[in-house]
Amino acid sequence: VKRDISLVQQALPDIEADTQITVLDISLEKNIAAINQCLEVGANVHYFDHHNPGQIPENKNLIANINTHSEVCTSLLVDQHLQGQYKAWAVTGAFGDNLEKSALAQAKHLDISQSQLEQIQKLGIYLNYNGYGSSLDDLYFSPSELYRQLSHYSSPLIFLQEDKSIFDTLENGYNQDLANVGKIDAEFSSNAVEVYILPGQAWARRISGVFGNQLANNNPDKAHAVLTELDSDAFLVSVRAPLNNKTGADEVCRQFPSGGGRKGAAGINKLAMEQKSLFIEALQKQYKR
Repeated sequence: VKRDISLVQQALPDIEADTQITVLDISLEKNIAAINQCLEVGANVHYFDHHNPGQIPENKNLIANINTHSEVCTSLLVDQHLQGQYKAWAVTGAFGDNLEKSALAQAKHLDISQSQLEQIQKLGIYLNYNGYGSSLDDLYFSPSELYRQLSHYSSPLIFLQEDKSIFDTLENGYNQDLANVGKIDAEFSSNAVEVYILPGQAWARRISGVFGNQLANNNPDKAHAVLTELDSDAFLVSVRAPLNNKTGADEVCRQFPSGGGRKGAAGINKLAMEQKSLFIEALQKQYKR
């Protein structure tokens, strides 16, 4: 699931000298201990990411392609590295990360119709949507299995032509979850921020991230937070900075244990319920105007 980012640690048993490791879209800071172990045994690491990296090790075996600019995502960094070889996938990924402006800029290099562009925009959103949940049971597809299926296709348009069933399943789930969340009013609202609380149900855990993106798109001058009940005493938190001021989301979340992310979008894996008012206060302080 999206919040399970200690992935390098999982790979350690298979790492030895000269192993080639490619790491995509997870914080270097959160994986630094495992990365150091990989480097110590002589593995080669190529790291692509757009989250706050912390201190980047100086090691000849590490190539760190990291850019934390708010209009950059990992898909675009890889696209640049590959010199546009799979640009349609990069555009899909940028749409999934809610970077519509960046996605549209890169889409100008593609020879596709408006309807095809709209299809890969939806696909990007749905693939991102499928990553949210507290466990794999919440998701329609295991992300690792979904990757294995998608990676056979050089273009998302070929994938959509040859296997529409995955797209249809995700679209139906997305629309139903969005209809459910549309019935929920803001818990807190000011001229600068809005906070929503979702119930501890699978549909709410799935929609939490893309709901935050939708709120940001609909009101680009406000910051938004979506708190989803994890259990009787904690929330899972997603924060979106205002689209017109894509800074500070990581700063807010890092004030709390298990918080992190990037300037425009960040989260807290487990916020104690008694800290809810402190969190709202920190959010309001960051973005008050």
